[in-house]
Amino acid sequence: MTSYARIPSATLAWMTSEEKRDLATTRREPPEKMRQSAVVPTMRDIARVAGVSQSTVSRVLNDAPTRVPIAADTRERVMVAARNLGYRPNPHARSLRGASTMLIGAVVRDFSDPFFATVIEALAVQAMARGYNIVLGHAHGRVDEGIALTSVLETRHTDAIVMLGDMQDQPRLLDDLRHSAVPVVATWQGTSPLEFPTVDVDERAGIIAGLEHLIGLGHDRIAFVSGRLPGDNWQRQDAFTEFMSARFGGVREGYVQSVDNSLAGGEAALRALFDLDEAPTAVMTSTDLVAVGVLHAAYNLGRTVPDELSVVGFDDLLLAAHTVPALTTLRMPIAEIVNESVELAIGFARDPGLSREPRVTVFKPTLVVRQSTGRPAAGKTTTTRRKRVPV
Repeated sequence: MTSYARIPSATLAWMTSEEKRDLATTRREPPEKMRQSAVVPTMRDIARVAGVSQSTVSRVLNDAPTRVPIAADTRERVMVAARNLGYRPNPHARSLRGASTMLIGAVVRDFSDPFFATVIEALAVQAMARGYNIVLGHAHGRVDEGIALTSVLETRHTDAIVMLGDMQDQPRLLDDLRHSAVPVVATWQGTSPLEFPTVDVDERAGIIAGLEHLIGLGHDRIAFVSGRLPGDNWQRQDAFTEFMSARFGGVREGYVQSVDNSLAGGEAALRALFDLDEAPTAVMTSTDLVAVGVLHAAYNLGRTVPDELSVVGFDDLLLAAHTVPALTTLRMPIAEIVNESVELAIGFARDPGLSREPRVTVFKPTLVVRQSTGRPAAGKTTTTRRKRVPV
């Protein structure tokens, strides 16, 4: 005879006859014994510890819809038991049953870029908060690696894929993702054609905010250092030239420097700018990485920041607040963009009926003013114009 004495009456009231039969055939064991005897915990093990049926455990862990709601305390007992036992779902077995694998694939454009390192961390945190884990794939520069990367993600049976960064130079990867049954969400796509539901930043708004800040301080000799990004992404540079043309009639000759997106690139750019007959009093950059290189070059050249040169970055990486002086920059809304992309990816995975038509959600960056910008020193600013390059 089976005793239900240790099971709350409220739980029994919601149990179906099938669940009670399952429970009747399940012998309870104390958690300590379970931890010692079970090498790989199963749903049956969780059912024994939580004091519920195996079918209830399955419904809770798979977040499956039920005709009769499962009580909140029952869900909590199941989740606590699963966590204490170290239960890990088998993605392959779950995929064969058509269940969610609770995995999100992330195709990363560039592991070496500290910006994407921050993004990956945020993505992992947001996914784990929803019970998902991340499978990372690196999109290298070789065009023949796209197929292999997608195959890895499909082998792991990810529920959805989030694409991090502009992939225009990965045509085979993009073509494979277009035809994938797994939903795809794109982020930070730059100038890529809109092919997937996309979450992005308003690049132009960020550049304008930085330039308005410098102009408000009294600068008009403003240069731009553009760090080359994968995928031929020139949005920030284009926004600079368009704004300066509208405000001042053009861009000074030599005031746009295109370099590698690196510390060395930023250093080389500032040296070239200070070799001009009329050097800038302020530099706007396309990334914090380049901006730090500019700061380093200014120090080596004996130019005081911000007294002799103001510098503005873009992204607000962790290091931006710790440079000397601390860097004024545009804060990328990473948390908002990642949160929206994860919500979209999980939504598509759980509801195949949702429209996956290409569309874009845009978030604006925020200007963070620190110590690397100030008014130009007396005698450093002028209304005289050098020859300008037509835009």
